[in-house]
Amino acid sequence: MAHHNILGEAGEKAATAYLEKLGYRILHRNWRKGHLELDIVATDGDELVVAEVKTRTDTAYILPQEAVTPQKIRRTVMAANAYLKTFRIDAPVRFDIISIVGREDNFKIEHIKEAFYPPLFN
Repeated sequence: MAHHNILGEAGEKAATAYLEKLGYRILHRNWRKGHLELDIVATDGDELVVAEVKTRTDTAYILPQEAVTPQKIRRTVMAANAYLKTFRIDAPVRFDIISIVGREDNFKIEHIKEAFYPPLFN
């Protein structure tokens, strides 16, 4: 497995543990439907939380959350819609970004709640 895949997997595990420690209930990790994927789907009270996890070893080039482009947002919203339909969920949805920087034994985690809203489609 490539280094960036190993780092990403470690970041997602750290993000999951972080959310669980805050009392979130993790429903799925790396949920897929076709070419769509959601990193973490959890509940926080009555809200469904879709968390996009971005992991980097450092921020010299780009902050992790800056890698969540408008195209990535559209694909995440499409995946969330597929998730809601698949599991017949009728609940408010919140989109968060979990930014992780460092190495597996020393991650710095930043949780950005309501990081983006679904774009309006024409």
